[in-house]
Amino acid sequence: MQAHELFRHLRMPELGDVRQYVRTLPTNTLMGFGAFAALTTYWYATRPKALKPPCDLAMQSVEIEGNEHARRSSLLTSDEPLIYYYDDVRTAYDIFQRGVQVSNNGPCLGFRKPNQPYEWISYKEWVIIEQGCYAFSMVVVPLYDTLGTEAITYIVNKADLSLVFCDKPDKAKLLLTSVEKGETPILNTIVVMESFGMDLVERGKKSGVEIFSMREIEELGRLHRQKPMPPKPEDLAVICFTSGTTGNPKGAIITHQNIVSNASAFVKTTEKTFMPSSDDVLISFLPLAHMFERIVECVVLCHGARIGFFQGDIRLLMDDLKTLQPTVFPVVPRLLNRMFDKIFGQADTSLKRWMLDFASKRKEAELRSGIVRNNSFWDKVIFRKIQASLGGKVRLMVTGAAPVSASVLTFLRTALGCQFYEGYGQTECTAGCSLSLPGDWTAGHVGAPMPCSIIKLVDVQEMNYLAAKGEGEVCVKGPNVFRGYLKDPEKTAEALDKDGWLHTGDIGKWLPNGTLKIIDRKKHIFKLAQGEYIAPEKIENVYLRCEALAQVFVHGESLQAFLVAIVVPDPETLRSWAKKKGFEGSYEELCKNKDIKKHILEDMVRVGKESGLKSFEQVKDIVVHTEMFTIENGLLTPTLKAKRPELRKHFQSQIDELYANARM
Repeated sequence: MQAHELFRHLRMPELGDVRQYVRTLPTNTLMGFGAFAALTTYWYATRPKALKPPCDLAMQSVEIEGNEHARRSSLLTSDEPLIYYYDDVRTAYDIFQRGVQVSNNGPCLGFRKPNQPYEWISYKEWVIIEQGCYAFSMVVVPLYDTLGTEAITYIVNKADLSLVFCDKPDKAKLLLTSVEKGETPILNTIVVMESFGMDLVERGKKSGVEIFSMREIEELGRLHRQKPMPPKPEDLAVICFTSGTTGNPKGAIITHQNIVSNASAFVKTTEKTFMPSSDDVLISFLPLAHMFERIVECVVLCHGARIGFFQGDIRLLMDDLKTLQPTVFPVVPRLLNRMFDKIFGQADTSLKRWMLDFASKRKEAELRSGIVRNNSFWDKVIFRKIQASLGGKVRLMVTGAAPVSASVLTFLRTALGCQFYEGYGQTECTAGCSLSLPGDWTAGHVGAPMPCSIIKLVDVQEMNYLAAKGEGEVCVKGPNVFRGYLKDPEKTAEALDKDGWLHTGDIGKWLPNGTLKIIDRKKHIFKLAQGEYIAPEKIENVYLRCEALAQVFVHGESLQAFLVAIVVPDPETLRSWAKKKGFEGSYEELCKNKDIKKHILEDMVRVGKESGLKSFEQVKDIVVHTEMFTIENGLLTPTLKAKRPELRKHFQSQIDELYANARM
């Protein structure tokens, strides 16, 4: 069949779905591939026009004259960073009030019970804690129960918390135990949202702590009505205790201006291609104390959009997505990796994998031209199920909090057909300081400075990174940079220099188009016996691309000449991966199999080599561990980063054994 005949048939209204036509193609291989080529030609001939980028993508940031090669966003018209986007929105309180107005008191927060639809609370009815605090210029201090008793006690004392709100009675009991032991004498009031017994109230009385229900607090508010006392931009909004991978958590002091400038910079970046409205729905599953999540929520609340919370179980997230049908989906790389692995894991034949790859490459060509869509031939034939698994309506995704592999990001951009941004930042700059720009859908960088941030690179001579060569430690300045750490001048001085630059501890490199690439980590670096510097997190992120692995902890010591690792195979992919190698058995049996361990190590070295790891950066031996590192077992922080000292302590005997075996 000739290409022009295909075009004629494809344009027939009764043959609207191309998949229907594909079923009629001849089975003859050559004819089939000829038709496939013709369809590709058709696809190119009918593709839509690209959206216009907000600036010249060849120059996404501009060097500021006489400022140590610091760079700012090309979206700005001057060297002054953006402080706010809307004249009437200068505080987190204003953000919510604008949302009430533009949504016309529409639905705001949604929640669901298992197998039930979402129930919605309107903006004016939502008098939940955070907004209640902001209305009276109070400061919010989020507490994760997963931080552990020791860290919670530390935060309650450090932040002088006299009143704490809990969702469940169990958490109230945890706090009462600290009071009873005399560890938190300042705590005198606990409010519990879920129902509880009088025994909890009696227990509280004995140690001088009043226990209230949320309903009682609301009733007190009705009896003693007070006019709001809204905050000023320079007032404190949040003390966000970073869980920290070492030592006690540090309380980052975040102002209302910090929050507004960061949220405003996101809106400014996407204003021409994505402006949220009251029709938008955000799925919230990341920790609410995580500033990345809070800033995304601020962006949608400011525009009267809705937030639907997941049920609290990450295993049910896909079900929540299908029910909620969100339009905005903030994600972390760990979830993206699992999505990627699952998609390719289900492509169980070489033909299916080839089709996935072929379709992805075709859509990647569109992305390079600036075209983002989910209605192409490839979407209809190949990617529709993947898009439907997220609810089918996602139009914006943003990832941050950790590095994501370029191949994973590019594939998911093509498969999901929505605007998909990658950002970089940390709690100390509120959330983000750089973000990819609309139209630049290339991977392998973290975008340009956000309009609220100025970024410069500073020499790290011991690692041979020099600012003169466009490499160095990433330093940030602007209205989104925090005020310092609560009651900790020493740690504050380590993070903020005398000129107000935040030193992130990450190593960056300027790319020719003015985007930033994170290439190394100054934090957690250590030397091996021969003096080579090692950045373990960078190496772990490389090894996580191995199909069989879910988690990796790389370890080295200055008295040892090589690296070792603890690896946790992926329970979902290990068996199918092992089967390809000729091995069968349960997950536990495969993890104990010495031949499987040998194959995993070989795969890690291969992936490391392909990713450009130097020989001394490759691990020489591994321990295969069956239990995942989790927040609950104390090996991950609440933002899912590795707690390196705890991991080292936990696996010390296995690590010692690996080094001892090497000497034999």
